[in-house]
Amino acid sequence: MNDGDVSKQIQQMVRFIRQEAEEKANEISVSAEEEFNIEKLQLVEAEKKRIKQEYERKGKQVEVRKKIEYSMQLNASRLKVLQAQDDLVNGMKEAAAKALVNLSDDKKAYRKVIQGLIVQALLRLKEPAILLRCREMDRKVVESALEDSKREYAEKAKVAAPTITIDKVYLPPPPSGPNHIGPSCSGGVVLASQDGKIVCENTLDQRLEVAFRQKLPENNSYVPLFVSFSEKEEADVFT
Repeated sequence: MNDGDVSKQIQQMVRFIRQEAEEKANEISVSAEEEFNIEKLQLVEAEKKRIKQEYERKGKQVEVRKKIEYSMQLNASRLKVLQAQDDLVNGMKEAAAKALVNLSDDKKAYRKVIQGLIVQALLRLKEPAILLRCREMDRKVVESALEDSKREYAEKAKVAAPTITIDKVYLPPPPSGPNHIGPSCSGGVVLASQDGKIVCENTLDQRLEVAFRQKLPENNSYVPLFVSFSEKEEADVFT
């Protein structure tokens, strides 16, 4: 084999080795690109998932904040309504209290009220001997209604008329004005057993308190509140 043949054979071997190297390098490049693309896709998907989760988390936070804000607004509205109702009731109560102060000006109507209050308290106490306390200014009205009250009670309870003694200690006088300070009484009576163990407070002020506590519909009609005395009302007022 001459030098030319050897050189040719060497060149063929070089080309073969170079071709294999190029093919191997190409395979490595393709494989690396595939792996890169797969890893890139995984990273993109992971980031998409993270962004989605973050969006959902913030969306939930926004929803929670909206619910909290709505709840706070709803509570504030309810408080405003309750305050308005309370103001209205207090206003009605003040108006009723002012009307009660003047109730005793009509002697005839007031005597009827006093008689009803006495009978109602007697039916509640059901005692044979009673001590009655009233305002000093109402003593004559009470005295004038006493016999009729005892007779009405005896007929309703079907018992003998009780003995009623008017106490020498009187209830406070009516309030002197809107800014009155100290005890006051708009009218009515307080009855007790002779030993003082059982007391029935049936003043106009007490009836007004009971009526507003029970939110009775008669709040804007003062006189019927103290003139109608059925046995059911007796139980409702003092239970």
